[in-house]
Amino acid sequence: MTQDIWNFIFIGGSFALYIWIAVRTRAATTKEYYVASSGVSPFANGMATAADWMSAATFISMAGIIAAEGYNASRYLMGWTGGFVLLTTLIVPYLRKFNKFTVTDFLGDRFYSNFARAVGVICAVFICMTYIMGQMRGVGLVFSRLFDIEIWAGVMIGASIVFLYAGLGGMKGITYTQVAQYCVMVFAYTIPAIFISMLLTGNVIPQFGLIGDFTKGDGAPISLLSKLNALNADLGFAKYTDGSIPKLDMFCITAVLMCGTAGLPHVIVRFFTVRSVKAVRKSACWTLLFIAVIYLTAPAVGAFARTNLISEIHGTKYSEAPSWFKNWEDRGLIAWVDKNGDGVMQHQKGDAFLKKPVYSPDRVEGGPRVVTNQLTENGNEVFYERDILVMANPEMAGLPMWVIALVMAGCVAAALSTAAGLLLVLSTSISHDLMKKIVSPNMTDSHEVLWARSASFAFLAIAAYFGINPPSDFVAKTVAFAFGLAASSFFPTILMGIFSKRINREGAIAGMIAGISLTLGYIIYFQFMVEHKNYWFGISPEGIGFIGMLLNFVVANVISMITPAPPQEIVEMVEQIRTPQSAGSATH
Repeated sequence: MTQDIWNFIFIGGSFALYIWIAVRTRAATTKEYYVASSGVSPFANGMATAADWMSAATFISMAGIIAAEGYNASRYLMGWTGGFVLLTTLIVPYLRKFNKFTVTDFLGDRFYSNFARAVGVICAVFICMTYIMGQMRGVGLVFSRLFDIEIWAGVMIGASIVFLYAGLGGMKGITYTQVAQYCVMVFAYTIPAIFISMLLTGNVIPQFGLIGDFTKGDGAPISLLSKLNALNADLGFAKYTDGSIPKLDMFCITAVLMCGTAGLPHVIVRFFTVRSVKAVRKSACWTLLFIAVIYLTAPAVGAFARTNLISEIHGTKYSEAPSWFKNWEDRGLIAWVDKNGDGVMQHQKGDAFLKKPVYSPDRVEGGPRVVTNQLTENGNEVFYERDILVMANPEMAGLPMWVIALVMAGCVAAALSTAAGLLLVLSTSISHDLMKKIVSPNMTDSHEVLWARSASFAFLAIAAYFGINPPSDFVAKTVAFAFGLAASSFFPTILMGIFSKRINREGAIAGMIAGISLTLGYIIYFQFMVEHKNYWFGISPEGIGFIGMLLNFVVANVISMITPAPPQEIVEMVEQIRTPQSAGSATH
């Protein structure tokens, strides 16, 4: 069978499964639509939460960043895994005890204000829209490669599928679809890693391959990381195990990813689907286990991809370039320009182009696609988007066609699972938190679900546009901005709402506005408005959310001290949330 047939079998089969689940679990009430009637088992919810959490940024981009940056990419591993521990210990058990549908429900009731609820809705929209852009871009990349179509067409196909099963099934449909998607993802990520580990190092376990010896070829065995360091150094790159990001920025980005994880509304709401606080803790343990399977494999996948990329490209004549290179070149995601006229691809330190390559429709006979934009003066002749490395890795390693198709199915599952969760938060922010709680309190269940589905369509159309025209060059960076917005708005406010009885509505509202405004303004200014990146104290837009978070804490506490204390019923609510039955009172 051809590669196209294998692709259609795996992708078509997975899509049929997702849609069948959505039809079988169609939501009829708001409780089914928002929290799956709070009847999901901890095991199933743990698997669904892992799928919701492991987005296109995790599946597609994280290993790609690890491949390209080595040590620097550890910020994603540390931040995202550490953040999930914060989420499951400091946030979700208490919010589940509060027993509401959404995060903004908590903000509106805890801070006794519809204005606080409205600010929460605005923050949720900014966070989730920024996040979902990256998912739509990831879907477009996969479909572009799979079906030999333009990225925009791939985005539109993915958006249609998401709307079908997320808009139809709500949380009830999404939950069981995500269970299936996790199964697809875990096999798609680990099976190729096992194959490549055996080919490069002889180890069947990828993690052992990462720290083992490189045995491929006729040379004497050498540590894989030592070989990778040598390959990078020979081409002028920093050693794979060395870092180049300033320590302050590295700390801020890691902290943002950690705290942003604990403030992501689409992950928090997943824990509202189980029956009790005890079930939340069990579900959290299952989730961490399921996430660990992929997160502990990602460093090995990144190292393998980097080794294969350099070995396959550098010093190879374009006329003898592997088929995978030309396949991705046709998609505009890899480019080569022969700067010195020797017909050999030179991959070394520096950018091959001043900006992302722009292609004409022409291809030189027997040669590369024609690139029309300006080149840099350094010797690097190869450009590639980091997002493709996980997808291209099986092709680079020469794995069977069914493995390549499985990886593609996993990439699609990762992007669709998170996009569906984000879409649910966006739709419920409008239907429940805005329309039901503020605009029309007497709205019926059926009208509320109709508003939710209408909002889903509108937000998905916007996300598709930005998936086609992304504000950043690769998926994970776009997603990192969402974590900054969550860290500077929701995380401090939820934390103070749970653990401080003195924080009042004025402080919470002022803190959220100050934190997200600083973060969003900094991202927009340095990402889109200036060419010269003279960051404050060297802190990049990916890390500025940490400063926004600190500003939120400071502003909220200062304003709360100079304004009236919360009403007594709010203080009692905080005590009830924080303490189990038959325990003493909360202390602060």
